[in-house]
Amino acid sequence: QVQLVESGGGLVQAGGSLRLSCAASGSILSFNVMGWYRQAPGKQRELVASITHSGSTAYADSVKGRFTISRDSSSNTVYLQMNSLKFEDTAVYYCNAKTQIWYYWGQGTQVTVSS
Repeated sequence: QVQLVESGGGLVQAGGSLRLSCAASGSILSFNVMGWYRQAPGKQRELVASITHSGSTAYADSVKGRFTISRDSSSNTVYLQMNSLKFEDTAVYYCNAKTQIWYYWGQGTQVTVSS
């Protein structure tokens, strides 16, 4: 059973930065794609950023230029560096990992940006 554990969330002022971490219980290179999603109150969960097995990255338009997804295969950890945070980035952020036949979610970490 794969486990994903997020950390790094918290309260930050607008314009500040946070780095989220997602530690996987197995090799992250065994997944086709890993990504960060977020869900704000009353809204649907949305994809923020993703990184494929080959290292290709993709971002939601709302975070391009401000967020960076990266990985460290030696520690089986995926990161989300979030800069120039805005009030509207406030949400619970979830780590996701997909294989060809299944997908996994972490428990989420709260990010709150004060205006």
